[in-house]
Amino acid sequence: MTRIQLAKKGIISDEVRQVAQEEGISPEELSENIAEGKAVITKNVLRNIKPLGIGKGLGTKINANIGTSRDKTNIEEELEKLQIAVKFGADAVMDLSTGGPLKEMRKAIIRNSPVSIGTVPIYEAAVRAQEKYGSFVNMTIDDIFEVIEEHAKDGVDFVTVHCGVTMKIVEMLKSNERVLPIVSRGGSILADWICYHGKENPLYEYYDRLIEIAKKYDLTLSLGDGLRPGCLLDATDKYQLIELITIGKLKDIAVSEGVQCIIEGPGHLPLNHVYTNIKLQKSICKEAPFYVLGPLVTDCAMGYDHIAAAIGGALAGMYGADFLCYVTPSEHIRLPDKEDVKEGVIASKIAAHAADLAKGYKKAWEKDKEMAFARRNFDWQKQIQLSFDTEKVHSMRSERPPIEDEKVCSMCGEFCAIKVSRKALEE
Repeated sequence: MTRIQLAKKGIISDEVRQVAQEEGISPEELSENIAEGKAVITKNVLRNIKPLGIGKGLGTKINANIGTSRDKTNIEEELEKLQIAVKFGADAVMDLSTGGPLKEMRKAIIRNSPVSIGTVPIYEAAVRAQEKYGSFVNMTIDDIFEVIEEHAKDGVDFVTVHCGVTMKIVEMLKSNERVLPIVSRGGSILADWICYHGKENPLYEYYDRLIEIAKKYDLTLSLGDGLRPGCLLDATDKYQLIELITIGKLKDIAVSEGVQCIIEGPGHLPLNHVYTNIKLQKSICKEAPFYVLGPLVTDCAMGYDHIAAAIGGALAGMYGADFLCYVTPSEHIRLPDKEDVKEGVIASKIAAHAADLAKGYKKAWEKDKEMAFARRNFDWQKQIQLSFDTEKVHSMRSERPPIEDEKVCSMCGEFCAIKVSRKALEE
């Protein structure tokens, strides 16, 4: 039985107990949320990793994307990125490879990852079709589902599937009302296939086939937002909302069949749209876990998109998003390098932590409480330990010029506000 099927029968598994203890929630509450599709545990039945809980009543999680492109196919470098992402706090990692030996890359990442792994199988299906038929639009329906099952067999924990990019939406897009019609790579591949064949999206038309694969491996479906806005001018438009309604219905079908689902969301949103988007998703999708890319709150932060995404992510998390996909400084520019991965993970981790504080998540408040008392006590080792980048803080602390009082920093020195005020109050 799948996790949802067990939960519906009132059976609380060891995985549920483990996640519940880690999160500070009762196993019964978590099991009920899983049964209702409000929380998921992303772990393929074939993998032996710590189970990851995402959704209602749980801390805000973050995902880091890695993977090769046609122009850069160094597997060892991607494995280093994996290590960096995990080291700095990524709860999950997605392999978005589109170049080089894709199967070898995927297996290496799964083998070396202690955290949940996600993929977008349509990428590999397209690459294989390009090599086999000369164009990805010639891939067959069987080609698509064979790749999905292959990913599941290899141990992938969750897959992004763009089931909501339907013929109806693709036809509507021909009106050219959008500035950027489709910015999702998977969404654009399927839209091109639909236009070429004049047929419905196979992931939508044969959704039952997808469900059967997912049930076999307890594979979590991340229902992709192929119509997410790629700029602020397209934010919260009819295309995005029609797709959201469609995947909300598909999520209901999946949960009724015992398959876990995450709903993916935007994208590029102005700050004043973030609240509305989260509340719409939670309403339409009946509180299913919400996975957001950022969201980026301006289109003009090139080179600093990790900051724009952290601002949007903190707000989204506060309003109810459950899973933040990191954005790196190189977003919209090039494939991220190792330093980009680190910067992206830390920015997203800060956003998730800030959101958890706003949500009143106990573990987040315990950490900030420890930091407050470490500052009060001039306990620099503790402050370093509690920081998101201990190496950077330690390096900055050690590089400061010599000062008489080792307890204070070099910014205030003898005029340290904490030291002065405490002395005054004690005297």
